[in-house]
Amino acid sequence: MSPASKILISLVFLLAPGLVLAYIFLSHSPIMEHAMEKERAAMVKTQLAGRGIGDQRVLRAMGHVPRHKFVPDYLEYKAYEDGPLSIGHGQTISQPYIVALMTELAQVGPEDTVFEVGTGSGYQAAVLGEIAREVYTVEYIEELGREAKERLAALGYKNVHVRIGDGYQGWPEHAPFNAILVTAGIDHIPQPLIDQLAPGGRMVIPVGADALMQELLVIEKNMDGSVQETKTIPVRFVPFLGPKKAE
Repeated sequence: MSPASKILISLVFLLAPGLVLAYIFLSHSPIMEHAMEKERAAMVKTQLAGRGIGDQRVLRAMGHVPRHKFVPDYLEYKAYEDGPLSIGHGQTISQPYIVALMTELAQVGPEDTVFEVGTGSGYQAAVLGEIAREVYTVEYIEELGREAKERLAALGYKNVHVRIGDGYQGWPEHAPFNAILVTAGIDHIPQPLIDQLAPGGRMVIPVGADALMQELLVIEKNMDGSVQETKTIPVRFVPFLGPKKAE
């Protein structure tokens, strides 16, 4: 979608509320879906592969998941832009590059069981669901969690399981996990998540004392149970919600 088209759509939303409903209706038409597919392919080529994402499983997953289905209707036209978008409740859907990078850093494979903290709209979980055998994801905000569960089911992700609750505690009934992704900033690494990470597994988590800026860390669990930490890039995630200590 050209910059001029996006400006025009923005003006429509500001000046003609009646036309907004028409846009939302048209956005689900085959023509618009085809346009979104082209934008998604361009996103994969320029924002992801063009910036160093090399895992072909990740690129295929990002090219298949319809990101515009995971944002509010009035933001669909911005779905494939290079940045995060609001999904309400003070939460965001992450920038496509960050979603791809975290998935690549976690080294998710087709036989893996993955745990995610912070379901949000369900987009990262869907990407993981394209690659992994099973995905378990927890959302603290009830309305977001309920909507994400319905959305993922409607899109056919039978291997993605959503629970509303405290992600800090993990999901011990389904542990150990081959990979864990945390999509909210926190000032330390939760011990319950380390405990639930399988030997040989990886956790990708944004950590930092500054609520507005964190370091994206990769935590690897060795076969003897010890862990090692690798810093990657500075990131900015919404704050971790809920209790932040083990019960």
